[in-house]
Amino acid sequence: MKVFVTGASGWVGSAVVDELLRAGHAVTGLVRTDKKAEAVYAAGAQVVRGTLDDLDTLRTAAASADAVVHTAFNHEAFNGDFSKFAEAAEQDRRAIETLGAALEGSQRPLLVTSGLAGMARGASESEAPRPGFPRQSEQAANAARERGARVATVRLAPSVHGIGDYGFVPMLIRAARRHGVSAYIGAGENCWSGVHRRDAARVYRLALEHGATQTAYHAVADEAVPFKAIAETIGRRLGLPVQSREREHFEWFAHMAGGDMAVSSRRTREVLGWAPMGAGLLADIDQPAYYAG
Repeated sequence: MKVFVTGASGWVGSAVVDELLRAGHAVTGLVRTDKKAEAVYAAGAQVVRGTLDDLDTLRTAAASADAVVHTAFNHEAFNGDFSKFAEAAEQDRRAIETLGAALEGSQRPLLVTSGLAGMARGASESEAPRPGFPRQSEQAANAARERGARVATVRLAPSVHGIGDYGFVPMLIRAARRHGVSAYIGAGENCWSGVHRRDAARVYRLALEHGATQTAYHAVADEAVPFKAIAETIGRRLGLPVQSREREHFEWFAHMAGGDMAVSSRRTREVLGWAPMGAGLLADIDQPAYYAG
């Protein structure tokens, strides 16, 4: 297949590009800068320069592809606070709407990336997230499907981990260093799911190769890791105390640190024949390289 990938140089997107290329697919990646373009070229993919605001570019690239994988999101919205998150979510919604419109009436699949916020604990792929979270990726995917596009959502675990990770676990590590304590909220019994970056990329590839027959897939290997266990691993590695703290300790990140984001991936494993092969979340973040920065 000829696959167009947005966010092709990102943490998840670059792994998806590598996975698709190794499987023999032709890939064109959307990138914003010359430096990112060089990395995508070096991986063996073609490049389209642009951003999620370049809707004509998205439309043209999607129309000439056999499939589209949308992993891009303005992650600057996660830096410091969530003040820019609504703006990033609207940009994402418009991009999905544009990509879906380019594929309407065809059987060419579009995979849209989302997360587990708003999902009930232990939820299956057939269940929908509770309303209220500002990211609209899944709602936009559903709207495109209703208009006649073949669209599926890949719901990523909150920790897509691996060496080089710059997501939520590194945020927790930096916070622990700054405060001198690795903290959790309450009893720390809320759980996160986790998936190794390479295992997540295989979900995307397999979903495309199976025709994106499901409305949602869960890229989840460790289904329920207690947040306290994550804090304990970080504290042990940094030589810091591990303590329960009030939500205010985590500031804008409190809704994530206290969130229950733990779901089942049984259906995804069954329909795709997907079996995670990478290290588990706790084993991965127990490596010295996670703390080298």
